[in-house]
Amino acid sequence: MPLRSARGTRCLVQSDSVVQAIETLLNARGNSDLAAIERTLTDGYAKALSLEAERWRIQRRIGEVASTLGRGDVAAKTKEIVSLAQRLEAADRDLIALRNLLGPLRGRADAARAGAARAGAARAATA
Repeated sequence: MPLRSARGTRCLVQSDSVVQAIETLLNARGNSDLAAIERTLTDGYAKALSLEAERWRIQRRIGEVASTLGRGDVAAKTKEIVSLAQRLEAADRDLIALRNLLGPLRGRADAARAGAARAGAARAATA
């Protein structure tokens, strides 16, 4: 279920399949599949870039609308800026939540790589 901020905007990242995949890997006990972790990290970084792009588009649009406030329907433009600000807030929150999950998953990947390197070294030593 998506989280809601104090202003009632939804935190969509909680319902995202990439986030669910990250959480599944983070909650897994024992050895994790390094390939699955790396694939999910890649998907997570792509999602983060997408959120960054969305934030940039929203910020640009806020600037465009704000620059025309002196002309035309001020009430409609103000309403649009408020809506855009809420979307920006949600995107910020989603990006923070995603980054808070990617950090531990990156640590899990590092640990899995180190374990694979140790296992390879042990096999080489016994051969």
